[in-house]
Amino acid sequence: MFGGSERRWVLAAAAIALPATLLLPATLLHAALTPGQDVSGPTSLTGQLLIASPELRQPVFDHAVILLAQHSREGALGVVINRPLDRRPIAGLLAALGEDAGGVADSVPVFVGGPVSPEIAFVLHSTDYKRPDTLDIDGRVALTAAPDVLRDIGHGNGPRKSLVVLGYAGWAPSQLEDELAHGVWTTLPEDPALVFDDERAQVWADAVARRRPGR
Repeated sequence: MFGGSERRWVLAAAAIALPATLLLPATLLHAALTPGQDVSGPTSLTGQLLIASPELRQPVFDHAVILLAQHSREGALGVVINRPLDRRPIAGLLAALGEDAGGVADSVPVFVGGPVSPEIAFVLHSTDYKRPDTLDIDGRVALTAAPDVLRDIGHGNGPRKSLVVLGYAGWAPSQLEDELAHGVWTTLPEDPALVFDDERAQVWADAVARRRPGR
């Protein structure tokens, strides 16, 4: 059973007034990072995977694996990578975002990225693709706001690997550190195989297995 800290986290994930820097879409994440912020170094978990404790049974985070795209003194932002929603036509996604879908073909699986701002779409992708607004997370995986990269995927010019996610998970200052101290999450270095390739139903179990001694 979780204590008060974990219960506060579950509520905060859905309702907390996060800092403005964490409410911005990926197109503005670079602008939100100022030189004075501690966004890297030994204390930053940017690029790490968060593996949910088996006891965390809230629907959105039950056996969730989250890739942290940003972690600093200001808080943290990540996307869940193992919550498939359904497969949708790219043209329909672009139309829903108010974007031109002319000449776009194919469909993509869509994932629930987290409980915050589900109306915002991101594409988590390999770093062979880059736009001016792309957030390079760790040199192997990057994050870009959806419209342009979705259009490129639909035209056959997108990244080699990608996940389309709706919404994200966000933490206020010190909140993630508190949850880690109470065992809500364990961490694992990001692995593109886990992010993109593993069967989604197996991602949590595979991540847990990689944390075992001797692996």
